[in-house]
Amino acid sequence: MKKPELMAPVGNFEMLKAAVDAGADAVYFGVKNFNMRANAKNFSKDDLKKITEFCHKNKVKAYLTLNIIIYEDELKEVKDLLKKAKEANIDMIICWDLSVIKLAKEIGLDICASTQASISNSESANYYKKLGVKRIVLARECSFEQIKEIRKKTDLEIEVFIHGAMCVSVSGRCFLSHHLFNKSANRGDCLQPCRREYLIVDKEENGNELIIGKDYVMSAKDLCSIMFIDKLILAGIDSFKIEGRKRAPEYVFTVTKTYREAIDLYFENKLNDKKKKELFEELKKVFNRGFSEGFYFDKPSGKDFAETRNSSATTKKEFIGKITNYFDKIKVAAVKIESGELNIRDKILIQGERTGNLEIEIKDLRFEDKKIKKAEKNKEISFSCSKVRKNDKVYIVKEIAF
Repeated sequence: MKKPELMAPVGNFEMLKAAVDAGADAVYFGVKNFNMRANAKNFSKDDLKKITEFCHKNKVKAYLTLNIIIYEDELKEVKDLLKKAKEANIDMIICWDLSVIKLAKEIGLDICASTQASISNSESANYYKKLGVKRIVLARECSFEQIKEIRKKTDLEIEVFIHGAMCVSVSGRCFLSHHLFNKSANRGDCLQPCRREYLIVDKEENGNELIIGKDYVMSAKDLCSIMFIDKLILAGIDSFKIEGRKRAPEYVFTVTKTYREAIDLYFENKLNDKKKKELFEELKKVFNRGFSEGFYFDKPSGKDFAETRNSSATTKKEFIGKITNYFDKIKVAAVKIESGELNIRDKILIQGERTGNLEIEIKDLRFEDKKIKKAEKNKEISFSCSKVRKNDKVYIVKEIAF
């Protein structure tokens, strides 16, 4: 049995570095205007070569998502983008519009059919194979047992989501955002009105207004498969995909690193229930809306909808300043405190395009070459740490009490 590929989401170079450092086998990303996360930072077409060179240098595959519906006047631009992807040595295109599949095949690019295609049976899978598709992302609505049956009846590579946000609509094909704001989910512009609190207006009795309790009735909890990741490995799935191109670099780093450890431990015969629970607690530290098993074992019920508006993360980050200098010989970083304060034993997070995601505990602080215990706003202080870069952002990491 071969190890499944672990695929991480990236939306900028900080996230890319974080994903690679955390042990991803592959990353997926979009370019402006042509992917299902149009509101993410995204990359430009000119970044493609830089991305693939960095990935391939680190033995990581680079997948370009081009998974929106395509209009007639966009066909030329799509073809130009695919040519650039080919020139940049992109490993695979993730798409579902048949025009993109056709054009990618003509250019000679490997193709993965996106979850937007709602492939949920082997007949559909094998028909996409005839169109030139190499891999399919199964519909999120597929159960564990259905996935096992499909695996038996197709030799296509199979990819599934293992962690991250779930959409209340079938395979994300929702019209609510388009109806309310003229921002189409099928064009990557979804404003996520499903994640909001709703108001009931009683028109029969004086127009009384009632807020719908604490449950956000359309806001599904995040998928988390860490407690049954071994079952998914045994099902013969080729690629495990993490959702989250609009989330922060520390989210990408923590989630990727956690699943990397789980997969590796499984193949070392060291993944047990105790370890899975420890890894589950790690996943709770970063952004989440509460966790669910998704559709893997049963249809989600009311308990699978979140009771929090934003996040159930057990930690949060607060910006405190930027790296102003780094002294290589003595391994010391200088920081200008722009907000809040910094104390000995505080945990901090340093993020940058080349640094990626570095989390350390402050063991020493200096101001004007004197030891101090606390650094306050507007002071430029220094502390020991491994390699960072000027202008990297520095955050203090705090636990959240519920």
